[in-house]
Amino acid sequence: MNTTLINDVRTSFIDMYGEEPLLIFSPGRINIIGEHTDYNDGFVFPAAVNKGIVAAIQKSDAINCVAYAVDKDESIEFSLNAIKPLAEGRWENYVFGVIAEIKNRSKVIGNFNIAFGGDIPGGAGMSSSAALENSVVFGLNELFDLGLSKEEMILISQKAEHNYVGVKCGIMDQYASMFGIENNALLLDCRTVEARPYEIDFKDHQLLLINTNVKHSLSDSAYNDRRSVCENIAELLGVKALRDATEADLERVKDKVTPENYQKALYVIQENDRAIKASKAIEKGDLTTLGALIYASHNGLQNQYKVSCEELDFLVEQAKQNPHVLGARMMGGGFGGCTINLIAKDQVKAFGETVSKAYLKKFNKACSVYFIELSDGTHLIS
Repeated sequence: MNTTLINDVRTSFIDMYGEEPLLIFSPGRINIIGEHTDYNDGFVFPAAVNKGIVAAIQKSDAINCVAYAVDKDESIEFSLNAIKPLAEGRWENYVFGVIAEIKNRSKVIGNFNIAFGGDIPGGAGMSSSAALENSVVFGLNELFDLGLSKEEMILISQKAEHNYVGVKCGIMDQYASMFGIENNALLLDCRTVEARPYEIDFKDHQLLLINTNVKHSLSDSAYNDRRSVCENIAELLGVKALRDATEADLERVKDKVTPENYQKALYVIQENDRAIKASKAIEKGDLTTLGALIYASHNGLQNQYKVSCEELDFLVEQAKQNPHVLGARMMGGGFGGCTINLIAKDQVKAFGETVSKAYLKKFNKACSVYFIELSDGTHLIS
């Protein structure tokens, strides 16, 4: 955890509101494999990381609540009785959405002040939004003794994103951020919302993130569009979700869907299978198989699901040219953000430098290389 960040948020809160806050850390997440399978009731393989959101929160006697985004140096005063979404893309919607969903459950909260900041790179596909939502619901649950379970809290966070942010996300991001276990990844069944932890020790290999530092504007609309394609095809197949379909099932309705949509559904069915195979490879310590599955995942995201972009594809191609990288793929919703790479530890520095140079030459902008550690989920900072 970033002690500088914790001190900055705590100090900002005290400067602004004049009292000592409760402090919460809520992590971002990576996803080893299983992309766009969560809203298809499928399997995903995320892990919470040591980058995230720190929130400082305390009750208030004032007439209104105040929320302060430390990184943006922006604050908003609001009444709990007049919560409504603001313009698209506003950070306030994550906070307001959580409050609205808590109230929908007939839970009573009083006025409060909150300040938050983070060290998750924006647009990196590491779920800063879920980390923020979880920090707000976790903080309010502590502050007002709401008696919410962690399971209830993540559903509140997810609904906030659906109803106030307008992204019909699955449950993976909120789950991984809330339930993360240090040094473990979680094979999460998004239907039962139950996960099995797998200890991650890649011996002389490690995970490395490379951020394209681009976020193409397509992402939210394309995300919702793909979700509806998946739901329509599941309905056509007479199953609850694509998680229940096989490639043979899909073949039977091939003439009833466009070739593009057929490929999207095929990708989801195959990716779900890859997530389960990846868990078995990790259990056996078979990193070669794991790497091949990760590369296959990117190929599907690029060519079947079509949520990649030139910058992400370039980084994966660079990885393929390096024998010390066992696997690489885009991570997150797509159209920008990071690639996740499984690489030999002693080659990290050289690979980072080579890729950075090539990326700068190709796109005339810098990429960023991140090291991450796997962390515990949302918790109070003592």
